[in-house]
Amino acid sequence: MTLITALARLLIFPGLVFAMPAAWFFLWVERKSVALMQERVGPPFMQPFFDFVKLLGKETPPRTGIGGMLMRAWPLIAVSAAAGAVGLLPVLPSSGGFQGDLILLLALLELPSVCIIAAGFSSRSIFAEIGSAREAALSVSYNIVFLLAIVSIAASQHTFRLEALAALPATPLLWLGVAAILVCLPAKLHINPFSLPNAEQEIYAGPMTEYAGAELAMWELAHGLEWVAGVGLVATLVAPHVHAVWIAACIFIAISFAVVLLLSVLAAATARLAIDSSVRFYWQCTLIFAVLAISSAILMRFWS
Repeated sequence: MTLITALARLLIFPGLVFAMPAAWFFLWVERKSVALMQERVGPPFMQPFFDFVKLLGKETPPRTGIGGMLMRAWPLIAVSAAAGAVGLLPVLPSSGGFQGDLILLLALLELPSVCIIAAGFSSRSIFAEIGSAREAALSVSYNIVFLLAIVSIAASQHTFRLEALAALPATPLLWLGVAAILVCLPAKLHINPFSLPNAEQEIYAGPMTEYAGAELAMWELAHGLEWVAGVGLVATLVAPHVHAVWIAACIFIAISFAVVLLLSVLAAATARLAIDSSVRFYWQCTLIFAVLAISSAILMRFWS
């Protein structure tokens, strides 16, 4: 991958020029879908963007010392990590990449969650600390499933290169891994039934309790970019491999939109689980997906 190609992917498509409007659009789709299923009107089309602009114009609380510097840094790191994850997605055919870029993608996908945990504890608010503790417990439980599913897909093809994985033919092992990823996405995106880290009825806004103004706007942007990166990962794994650039882009957008709708319907149809139920769900139920995927990968390697 050349420097120009890398910059184009990071800044244009599927980078920031595409990802920021897509983030606001996906947030609107999620809120609008939940509202319609609950027989409400829901927000207007531009509401997530207007919320972002409004927060940018508000004052932020005064912060001093190392703790204040860290609280300002966490949302910026989260936005950078989520944007970098989107830029790594092999949306276009022959988009380049490098050996091991899947490992970098997984690290970037996890960084926003780590920043949220750190931000809650940095704020020294009891509500934020409770939310961060919930986020940490939930992250440990679903990440085992998420990482094992990704690694099983990669191990079956003997590569950790994203472009090679995106060109895979549809196999039962691939679909099993994608199913495990889909089950983990609600927890990673903090939507029902796994929205307990930011449960407003219990702990205000969770780790975001002490944030306002431009800092909170950055958190909202990071959350939207996580949507784009999460559903985009699924889209790149299940999309058919085509050589036409515009067809590949349209397929990526269509599949991403379908996954957003699926997750939104799930969020509207379920209630928030308690922390022990959520952790038990991932440890006892969805771990089966990853175990089956790894077992299938090992068998395929012996048979090939």
